[in-house]
Amino acid sequence: MSEKYPVEITDEMRQAMDAARRHGLQKDLRTLAANIRADAEGRYAGAEPGWQAGVEWALLCIENTASQLTDSRS
Repeated sequence: MSEKYPVEITDEMRQAMDAARRHGLQKDLRTLAANIRADAEGRYAGAEPGWQAGVEWALLCIENTASQLTDSRS
């Protein structure tokens, strides 16, 4: 707390900052998944066996992680 600008950070403010941080991370993860998906499109036909399954698994993990950031919290 600064003497010039005395401000008390309340629990509500901390919760709001935490929620904003989680929502930002969630957005970044979903953007990453969209970029991976777009980059992978059209590459499945010539890819080695298992490559498509690996991409789909990675996308599922990213989406599950993003969803968990807000599922249990407001």
